[in-house]
Amino acid sequence: MKVTEVPAVAGAFLFEPTPYADERGFFCRTFDADVVRSVGLDPDAFVQDSLSRSVRGVLRGLHLRSGAGEAKLVRCSYGSIFDVVVDLRRDSPTYRNVAFFELSGETQVTLYIPAGCAHGFQALTEIADTSYRIDRPHDPAEDVTIAFDDPELAIPWPLPVTSMSQRDREAPSLAEVLKHQEG
Repeated sequence: MKVTEVPAVAGAFLFEPTPYADERGFFCRTFDADVVRSVGLDPDAFVQDSLSRSVRGVLRGLHLRSGAGEAKLVRCSYGSIFDVVVDLRRDSPTYRNVAFFELSGETQVTLYIPAGCAHGFQALTEIADTSYRIDRPHDPAEDVTIAFDDPELAIPWPLPVTSMSQRDREAPSLAEVLKHQEG
C-alpha cells in the first residue's frame, strides 16, 4: 500500500492499495493498521464505520463537526465520487485550502481527512457507495454544514446537483460558520 501526503491539506493522506486482479475480478487490502501507524495515525482510534449510497448527481456536504472535530478515512467502494476537503483548522499552515479528489471503486484509494476539515462529495456514477471510518461516535448536536456553492470556496462541482438533504440545501456560508465559531 502506497501512502501519499496531500500538499493542499496538512495532515491529510491518500492510501493507495495494490489490487491483485485476475479473471475473477480483483482483491485488495483497503485498511492496514501498520501502514496507518507508519504515518503517525492511531489505527485503533477509529470507532465507527458507516456507508452511504448515492445516485449520480447527489451532493452530500460540506460537513464537519464542532468541538474536538472528527477525523475520517473515506473510500468510494463502488462507483466514483468527486470528493472535497476544506481545511478549517485555524492553526494549520493550509488553513482555508480546498483539495479535490476523484475516489472510485476501481482504485479503492482511501483519503484520510484530519479533524477540523470540512468534507463533501458528489456521486459521479449511477450508484456510488462511500465508506467512512470515523474516530469518534457521531453526535448530531456537533454537526456543522457549510453551503456547497459558497463563492468563497468556488468548488467546481462536476455535475448539476440532482438531490441533496434539506440541511445541506439551507447551509450557511463559510463566513457565517466561521463567525459563529469565533463567537
